[in-house]
Amino acid sequence: MSIGLQRGAVAVEAHKAEWEAAAKKTIELLKSILKNDAVDIRHVGSTAVKSICAKPIIDIAVGVRSFDDIFAHNDKLQKHGITYRREDHPGQHLYVCADDKNNLQTHYIHIVIYNGEDWNNYVNLCDYLNSDESAAHEYSRLKMRLAAEYPNDRIAYTNGKKQFIENALKDAKAWRKHKSNTISLNKKRLWTTSKASFAYI
Repeated sequence: MSIGLQRGAVAVEAHKAEWEAAAKKTIELLKSILKNDAVDIRHVGSTAVKSICAKPIIDIAVGVRSFDDIFAHNDKLQKHGITYRREDHPGQHLYVCADDKNNLQTHYIHIVIYNGEDWNNYVNLCDYLNSDESAAHEYSRLKMRLAAEYPNDRIAYTNGKKQFIENALKDAKAWRKHKSNTISLNKKRLWTTSKASFAYI
């Protein structure tokens, strides 16, 4: 298995470098189509976390100012194999890339409002798991157990992860706040030190 999974099926495997390469290629394509209508585009989800197993489907978050800006590109996106699916969650629209020949879904592209709750959740959780090895390994073990229990039931697999993700999102938010506060404090200290040093020049 490389990239792609049949709809409804569940299987996880160890992280692969090709997932990062596939995400980068798709992000470059999206940027070339959406241009300034996309504020930021990030590889997110488990395939973006190097230390955990994942379903071989690439998740990408596209942060936008307005959904209508993106809908205007639907025809061009379709020509490149990126198909609008639906509003899969309130305030979040899903596009899918598929390998129709082999009946595989390869990419999920999540359109969300930039710097809104959904965008921050995608980015914070990914960055948090990449920074916290213990939490990442706990999540990986859970995913492996659920995949073994529910190989043909993605809904049950997803529900089994729900409590962990809810808790991890809270931890990720706290981690981001602490990280931001630390950066701000260091900048303040650097500025204060620079001012003090300037007095002796």
